[in-house]
Amino acid sequence: MLGSCLPSTLLTFDPGTQSRLSHDVESNPSTSISFNAKRLLLTKTSAFTKWKTHATGRTPEMVLSEEDVKKWEASRQVFSRFELTTEEQDKILGKAFGLVHSPYWGEEREVVVPDLEKIEAIFDYLTGLGLSNDDVIKILKKFPEVVGCSLENELKANIQILEKQWGIKGKTLRSLLLRNPRVLGYIVDCKGDCMALCTRCWVRF
Repeated sequence: MLGSCLPSTLLTFDPGTQSRLSHDVESNPSTSISFNAKRLLLTKTSAFTKWKTHATGRTPEMVLSEEDVKKWEASRQVFSRFELTTEEQDKILGKAFGLVHSPYWGEEREVVVPDLEKIEAIFDYLTGLGLSNDDVIKILKKFPEVVGCSLENELKANIQILEKQWGIKGKTLRSLLLRNPRVLGYIVDCKGDCMALCTRCWVRF
C-alpha cells in the first residue's frame, strides 16, 4: 500500500498563518500526514512564504511566493475525480514533487511546485488510453511519481515505444500499465552498460 512504510510526521504552522496545504490541517494544526520523517514548516510573512523541510542530515529551505502556495493547494483539487483520501493525495504529491524521498528519482529530487494543468493533462492522457478512474487510482498508488513525469518526453514517448517497438496496445497495454506503471517514466536504455539510472531504465522492462 502506498506509503505503508512511511513513518508518521507532524505538519505544523506558525500561529496566525493563513496559508494551508490542506483543509484537514487547517482545522487541526497537529494533523499527522506521513511525510517520510520530514517536518514541514510553513511560515507566512507579508511578502512571501518560507517552506522549510527538516530531515536528518540536511535542512534545505524553499521560498514560496503566495502564488506558489496557491498552486500547491490547487494541485490537490485535481484529484477530485478520483476516490482518494486527503492523505493519499498528499503522499502522491509528496513523492512526485520532492517533499517525500522516492528511490525512483535516484538522487534527492528538488522540491518542485506542482502545476495543476500539467497534472490534469496527465490524467486526461491516461484515461484517453482507455484506463478507467479505478485503473488510474491503481497506477497512482503503485507509481505516484507519474504525476511528476513529463507528459510529452516520458509518458507519450514511452507509450509510442510500447506500441511501435513492442506492439503493445489496447487491453494488453492496459494490463501492462496496471502491472508495471513505472514503464511510463523510463528515460534510458543502458542495454547492459549501466548508467546508474536503474529505476528509470528500460532494462527493467
